[in-house]
Amino acid sequence: MSIDGILNLNKPAGETSRQTVTQVKRWSRQQHVGHAGTLDPAATGVLPICLGRASRVFSFLVAAHKTYQAEIELGVATDTYDADGIVTQRIDPSHITREQIEGLLPSFRGTILQKPPMYSALKHHGERLYKLARAGITVEREEREAEIFRLELTQWQPPLFTIEVECGKGTYIRSLANDFGQSLGCGAHIRNLVRLRCGPFDITDSLTLPQIEESFRHNYWQDFLYPMDVVLEHWFAAIVGKEKEYAICNGRTLALDDTGDSDLCRAYSLDGRFLAVLRFLPENGLWQPKKVFSNKPQ
Repeated sequence: MSIDGILNLNKPAGETSRQTVTQVKRWSRQQHVGHAGTLDPAATGVLPICLGRASRVFSFLVAAHKTYQAEIELGVATDTYDADGIVTQRIDPSHITREQIEGLLPSFRGTILQKPPMYSALKHHGERLYKLARAGITVEREEREAEIFRLELTQWQPPLFTIEVECGKGTYIRSLANDFGQSLGCGAHIRNLVRLRCGPFDITDSLTLPQIEESFRHNYWQDFLYPMDVVLEHWFAAIVGKEKEYAICNGRTLALDDTGDSDLCRAYSLDGRFLAVLRFLPENGLWQPKKVFSNKPQ
């Protein structure tokens, strides 16, 4: 039987996000299991695991704001921008002060441009960049916009300092650390990275792999499942009657009462079932089913 929902998992260091998903898939015996927002193998923290139809909301979760805690080491740059890479630069950082770090932060807030690291999952002519990098091949990468909503210095223990970053989709914290080092003229890399939050999921409520394995062994793992629509709770909720429910389940456009300024909303039946994600069509003022989660009216 297919079970729909999301697990808030705290990924351990040393495992890829895919390896973590494979374990949950084996334990749950569910066909459709995926993760939202890849974490580097060395990174830890919140990795939402989507099961069943919840995998269909993962794109909205990937687009959600994320919060990271990053420990950065000054004076050493690496080819991967983290502690697992080969050292490419060593410069004495003892002249760097806390005031210099804090003075640098404003230039990295807001909309910034980032060059993706070579050791990333982006593709170049169909090949993953990290595979090219491992083969000793470096290609030119175009800079991309990234949104940094909050950036704070939380600890200063030279040559280490710790920042907390709230950011948008596609932000590379490793690139942020490398750019800090280049701006300061001494090089830098990520020493430790923890994702504190991903959308509605917080690390304080997350479960470790041993905890999840135990819950599967004793068959209470479903107690930890979040409903898939928790990802969309910041959207307007439309409650529809039978006629509009039928239209939604059959993929037809429909009119809704005032839903504010949003171009996306979630739709529910009169008995509280999550029906679909709807998209507003400005050309005719109607709403179109974007993702339907209920096959037929009940």
